[in-house]
Amino acid sequence: MKAAVFQGAERGLVVEERPDLTPGQGQVLLKVGRSGVCGSDLHMTSGRGALQLPAGTVVGHEYCGEVVELGPGVERLRIGDRVAPLPSGGCGQCAACQEGTPTWCTGQKPPSRFGGYAQYAIADESGSAKLPESLTDEDGALVEPLSVGLHGVHLADLQPGSKALVLGAGPIGVGAAFWLKRLGASRVVVSAPSRRRERFALAVGADAFIQRGDDLAGEVTEALGGQPDVVVEAAGVPGSIQTSVDLVRKRGTVLALGMLPEPDSFLPMTPLFKQVRLQFSMTYGIRDYEFVVATLAHGGVEPRAMITETVSLDQLPTVFESLRGPNEHCKVLIDPFA
Repeated sequence: MKAAVFQGAERGLVVEERPDLTPGQGQVLLKVGRSGVCGSDLHMTSGRGALQLPAGTVVGHEYCGEVVELGPGVERLRIGDRVAPLPSGGCGQCAACQEGTPTWCTGQKPPSRFGGYAQYAIADESGSAKLPESLTDEDGALVEPLSVGLHGVHLADLQPGSKALVLGAGPIGVGAAFWLKRLGASRVVVSAPSRRRERFALAVGADAFIQRGDDLAGEVTEALGGQPDVVVEAAGVPGSIQTSVDLVRKRGTVLALGMLPEPDSFLPMTPLFKQVRLQFSMTYGIRDYEFVVATLAHGGVEPRAMITETVSLDQLPTVFESLRGPNEHCKVLIDPFA
């Protein structure tokens, strides 16, 4: 099969032929339909920061595909089913695995199931959400990034009528804005350093977009009609936690979704005096995937606006490197059979 393989930070991705894959116990083989490029893929292949992928890795964790082969013990899925799989496996026996959150597996946890930048990938049956016929492969590739925002917003304990601010207008920030509005926020404002992604935030339901300037606090208060009850930090840049704490109302919530692979600091006295709840969020579980699929299937398809380009595997190495700098994209997808 053809795959885009990470060859180290200096060489980047190289398209090559890889051996065919065979599903193991409880696994299925997927013919990948679409796969998304995630900001964390760029971080983990940059050569900088704490979390770096080893050379030889087939990157990609935002993907969907058609089941083309069943491994031993597979009971629920059938050949021809289309699924969006969790990119992490588990032992299948511990409490976390039994509740559908293999990220927190306490048993013999296997490596993360990356591999979306390829024509075929392995997935666990237990961690695969079926896609109805009404959804496209493009929808399936959005399930993972949308689940990140959904899981976080659930952890933020959003109350109906809340005012919310999102810092960052990448796919995670835009996805969070979609869920904040859909799950009960009265007003949602998205802020970013430039207006390159303003249209995506507004397309998913944000009430206003603010380009960060000298008086961000004043502009946010004016746009929301008061200080935000919830601030979602989805920028993943140094200083964003402190900015979020400064902006949120007293006894409000700061939800940290941004992935910052380097040290940062904030002044603890500020959230202490404001009694701010600082909530970090890590990925998702199978129930989040299923909720996203159900939402898309019942007409909540506004996030499709985030998709800005679909490329082939042969085009991917060049496009991938171009995404490290300023660009107009929100979500680039890969069609591995194009």
